[in-house]
Amino acid sequence: MWLINLLTSSIGKKVIMSLTGLFLCSFLVIHLLGNLQLLSADGTAFNEYAKFMTSFAPIKIISYGLYAMILLHAVLGIALWSQNKKAKGSKYKVRTTQNTTFAGRNMALLGAIMFVFIVWHMSKFWAAMKFRLDPDATTGVVDLYSEVSGAFSHLWVVALYVFSMVVIGLHLHHGFQSAFQTLGLNHKKYTPLIKGFGTGFSILITIGFSIIPIWMYIQSIS
Repeated sequence: MWLINLLTSSIGKKVIMSLTGLFLCSFLVIHLLGNLQLLSADGTAFNEYAKFMTSFAPIKIISYGLYAMILLHAVLGIALWSQNKKAKGSKYKVRTTQNTTFAGRNMALLGAIMFVFIVWHMSKFWAAMKFRLDPDATTGVVDLYSEVSGAFSHLWVVALYVFSMVVIGLHLHHGFQSAFQTLGLNHKKYTPLIKGFGTGFSILITIGFSIIPIWMYIQSIS
């Protein structure tokens, strides 16, 4: 009963959104560290990393939890957006300055773009790893590096990927500090630090992921 009440209340949705969002932030760090191995010359390190991530049982279990977190975060985001849209125009609506930034005013749009990107990303690379590519007969390692390298040899794919990373960065910039605010972790001493860390984190994630396709594209045409 308490779980139903939590999921159906506005405050409950925002708290769960905040917790799942912070969890997904930690995943982005791990994912970036793994993807940076794409910058290696022959792709061996990345292919070994990909095999480990898809074959090690504890990681596979965590990955299923990750998919559930992404879906829950998206569903709650849509529910809150719909709720806020219905409340718009009400004379009892309380006006705040919380969403004065572009990201704050357009979190639903940014989230929708991110969700479409995640679906495309998984259909392009995750599905290739799981269903389309055959592992090496000797090592059992799938050459996902060549698949990624081939995709990033096309300028439109690189542009789409970088654009999506900018969207994620904007979403993170607002969402990170908003999550702490929703959880009640506000303090005149620590809030500026949280905002500063959130800004740095969003920039780092955007640049870190964007460097990879740009570098691989340059390598493909040089």
